[in-house]
Amino acid sequence: MASKLPSTALRRAQTPSQSTCTQQIQVRHASLLKRPHRPYTFTQLVTLSDGSTYTHRTTSPAPIFRSTKDTRNHPMWQPSLDSLRNVEQDEAGRLRAFRKRFGRGWDGETLGKGREEAEESLMDLISGQTRES
Repeated sequence: MASKLPSTALRRAQTPSQSTCTQQIQVRHASLLKRPHRPYTFTQLVTLSDGSTYTHRTTSPAPIFRSTKDTRNHPMWQPSLDSLRNVEQDEAGRLRAFRKRFGRGWDGETLGKGREEAEESLMDLISGQTRES
């Protein structure tokens, strides 16, 4: 047969009352926690392009920072160094990707004599004639 439900007195004893449950729940909203005025700073080792290093405090959690462009290898800070003039440094590979996609037509050095020769060879290809040297 069907089982009987427990009496209401027994059910009340098993389930906690609502008044005790609301007293036990603690709520703490994030708005009550204020942000610190000064954030935590980490010690970071900075390696310059010439290999020299120094440490400083920063909010960045990265322990080591390797600089590719800094005051040691920038022409604005070292204008007398001839090794820094007209040097294309492509550490990230962006210049190589640009040249692979669009060619070397944007380079300043190829605009002189090489451009005229390129135009002549293009016209020769179009007309089907070969250039005699």
